[in-house]
Amino acid sequence: MTGFGGVEMGAQAARSRALAVLRVRSRALAVALLPAAAAVILLVGGSTGHLAGGGWDVLRWVVSVLALCVLLAAAGVALVVARSRPAVTPTVTVAEESAPDLYRMVRDLADRLDVPAPSAIALTPDCDSWLEDRTHPAHGPPPAEKHHDDLAGPGGPAHRRSATAPVLVIGSPFLWWMRVGELRAVLAPVVAGTGPSAHPDIAAARRFIRGLDAAVAVASAGRRDPVSRVACAGLGWASRLLLRSCRGHAAEMERGVATAAAERAQAVDYGLRIVAQEQVGLAYAGWDRLLTRVALPAWRMGRWPSRLDVGVVAALTELSRRDRLAEGFASRLGERPACDLLEEPGVMDEAVSLLAARLFHGGPAETGADWSPVGWEEYPEEVVDRTWRTDAARLHRVLDTLGVRRAAEGAAPGTDGPTLARVLDHLTTPDGASTAPLTAGIDAHAATETENGPGTPSAGPDASRPPADDPGPSRPPYDDSDASRPPADGPDASHPVYDDPDAPHPPYGDHATPVPTTPAEDDEDDLADTTARGAALAAGLTAQLAREEAEARPAGAHALSSAPGPAAGPDAALWDDRALPLLPLQPPRTGREILTAHITAMVCCAAMDTAGAAPALDWLDGPSLLFDGARTADLAPSVLSLVEAGDPGPLRAWMTELGIRPEKPVRLV
Repeated sequence: MTGFGGVEMGAQAARSRALAVLRVRSRALAVALLPAAAAVILLVGGSTGHLAGGGWDVLRWVVSVLALCVLLAAAGVALVVARSRPAVTPTVTVAEESAPDLYRMVRDLADRLDVPAPSAIALTPDCDSWLEDRTHPAHGPPPAEKHHDDLAGPGGPAHRRSATAPVLVIGSPFLWWMRVGELRAVLAPVVAGTGPSAHPDIAAARRFIRGLDAAVAVASAGRRDPVSRVACAGLGWASRLLLRSCRGHAAEMERGVATAAAERAQAVDYGLRIVAQEQVGLAYAGWDRLLTRVALPAWRMGRWPSRLDVGVVAALTELSRRDRLAEGFASRLGERPACDLLEEPGVMDEAVSLLAARLFHGGPAETGADWSPVGWEEYPEEVVDRTWRTDAARLHRVLDTLGVRRAAEGAAPGTDGPTLARVLDHLTTPDGASTAPLTAGIDAHAATETENGPGTPSAGPDASRPPADDPGPSRPPYDDSDASRPPADGPDASHPVYDDPDAPHPPYGDHATPVPTTPAEDDEDDLADTTARGAALAAGLTAQLAREEAEARPAGAHALSSAPGPAAGPDAALWDDRALPLLPLQPPRTGREILTAHITAMVCCAAMDTAGAAPALDWLDGPSLLFDGARTADLAPSVLSLVEAGDPGPLRAWMTELGIRPEKPVRLV
């Protein structure tokens, strides 16, 4: 059924399920009052002489004490449920004076749907839109509501307990990618949900569910003293029991609300909504690709792209150019974009970009020397180039740890710097030549630094003796510790890196990555198909990355800058940021992935320094290498052949074709 009948059926279904949720609350209250009722009966019976005797006196005292304990426990649970702070989505609030056209469009949409308008609008770095109730006292005083429409039921109008409508949360990629008409069509079912949300029974049921959820979170918080642990255990048990009892009814209630909202929204831009839904899926794909391939490498080196929403438009435009399935989507760019509804879209984009960095990576809330914005035009030099050179420097430091020769015997003078040939020669040397000592050396080095601290010289049998090709202690190291080197990482890296121990470190770490001192069991399985020397090198790189992360984390809490952030910042007061990142993008890399990324970075450095290649940004794949303005796309198979089989043939052929000279030293950060 469609039209008003469908709306009414969905609303009635939602109200019936809301009443079922409230009945669960009433039953819980009745159970809590049951011992008190029994105690009252026993006390009245004793005072009237009907329940006299020693046994009745003992029972009367036992039941009274039990009733008092149950009442106190129930009052405590009820107080926590009522006062606990419900979870709120991290967002950037859009003030009405900063987006009058957007507010006007939403209110006009609410008038056409005959529902209350949302009380406020907020942006979130996600490809979704929804309504969120922020009327809890912990979220601050609610704004005054100008609309007082009620959802009429079969028995007459329903008077709401609160006149405050929920907040409309809009995914920021929608504003930049969609056109104004498409955004209005997509938001119509969402705004229509304010009608059912205004019913007092549905609102009360939702408040009860959110309170139980918040109480479970309170009970799950760590407590040290035994009394608090016992109290939290009881609170958690009661809250979870009530949540399980309400789960089915709550799901059906929300389904009924969604049905009523969808049926009501069919009267507004229904045909355009079908076309706009295609843009929703496309925006989600482009946003995910932009975060994982482009933004994540910058976040890991202490830079956050300040125009992510502009970047998703560029990424989706590039996708429409490459993919024939997306043909015609770019032609929409001639229409008015929805971001024009904002007075200062650049300020909002910067605020949402910083919030995305905090949610997906755990960066600080303010900019500073170790956490600064980067523009897309600066990305190739500030992110890609420094990422590759930092990875290459780390690779050569680990080779020094393994005792690998810096230059081949009989090499010409001046060729003993950090070269690609050194890496190739080491990985292609037959495995029978001192493979076991290499592996043992890196394990001993990692164990020594774990015990004595990072940077402590190894105390092994060869600690006092330099490598055979070391000209002396006066030789400067490859990583040039006197130079100022910001952290960087490889094009497909998943760990933050910091090369200079004296330089300031970004005040965060990659929280999705553990801090192992030895390769994990999964890494051992992953490296089973590589050569023994490749496995030892991967283990060294993994240990080095873990040490750099461990050094960076403790300094993070005190390295925040006092520099002001964007004018429109995230609503930090509404959500708890102690568990950042809330949504890590990728799992930790394996040892083979780390080794592949570092070798790729070294090859790219050699290409830039000896063959005139240039770093670049690919909107869909992230960091890329350009030769004569064209992107090189066939490097990965050649590197994998070297890592997995120790065969440098494909990589050498690729370098010869492009004129790359692996024997020439490269510049490191």
